[in-house]
Amino acid sequence: MNKRYYDIVICGAGPAGLTAAIYARRAGKSVMILEKSTFGGQITHSPKVENYPGFAEISGNELADIFMDQAISCGAELDVDEVLDIIDTGARKIVVTASETEYSAGAVIIAAGAKHRQLGLKREDELTGHGVSYCVLCDGAFFKGKDVAVIGGGNSALQDAVQLSEICNKVTVVQNLGFLTGENSLIEILKTKNNVEFIFNNVVSGLEGDTDLTAITLQDTTTGNQMRLPVHGIFVAIGQEPENTPFAGVTRIDDRGYIEAGEDCLTGTVGIYVAGDCRTKQVRQVTTATGDGASAALAACRYLDSIK
Repeated sequence: MNKRYYDIVICGAGPAGLTAAIYARRAGKSVMILEKSTFGGQITHSPKVENYPGFAEISGNELADIFMDQAISCGAELDVDEVLDIIDTGARKIVVTASETEYSAGAVIIAAGAKHRQLGLKREDELTGHGVSYCVLCDGAFFKGKDVAVIGGGNSALQDAVQLSEICNKVTVVQNLGFLTGENSLIEILKTKNNVEFIFNNVVSGLEGDTDLTAITLQDTTTGNQMRLPVHGIFVAIGQEPENTPFAGVTRIDDRGYIEAGEDCLTGTVGIYVAGDCRTKQVRQVTTATGDGASAALAACRYLDSIK
């Protein structure tokens, strides 16, 4: 089995992982970033980012490219590989990958991110960024004065609906159950909104539109009947899926799948840190991910310097 040695291995190449690489390289540490799918993370799905300091407007792909170019120019190495396990041997951590390469590191930063649960529909990926969204903070402003639907009935969905009701012409909340599962205070707020409607016991069964979403098909979960709902956009809020399974042996993971850690990004295992959307936190935005990346990298560098 091939084995490679680094000061720090970073699992994930989203904003948190790439920021961590920049800080670690500036501290003179050798760095390998491992990413199994998309360099840049979830931000690459946003056609327009208007809430990242320094850029009045930029696409998610462009912002991710800037992050990656800077990390590479600092001397970080990147490899496409899936992390399967981390073995803690004390002074060294062994990162086991699908390619059967073992990466030996003095410290590991987990920045695996979390992906939004999708509806699992045909053309969903194609229409993401063209009417299908998973983030009101990222994309809500693009639908000012338009008709939208929020898919879900929990707190996240209801919070999204409240925000959208302030700017959109009409907001339809589509829930697969016969009741909403979010907090009563949010439900009461929405009930006072003249431009908010609820459709219960329905799931989204189809997406319409050539290049942009124009309507969705809903299917009644009790009768099987279908209906068409014209909308300019939908916001899917049916939960997130942190990708932390490979790290269960070296971190504490809560009942929702997130790695338990605070703003210090410490996991409880010496030499292993976590950054970004995969850790327990209240706000999951690109700005908080980059902040985590810096904190985790500086903590890892302090640790490595302490054991020299």
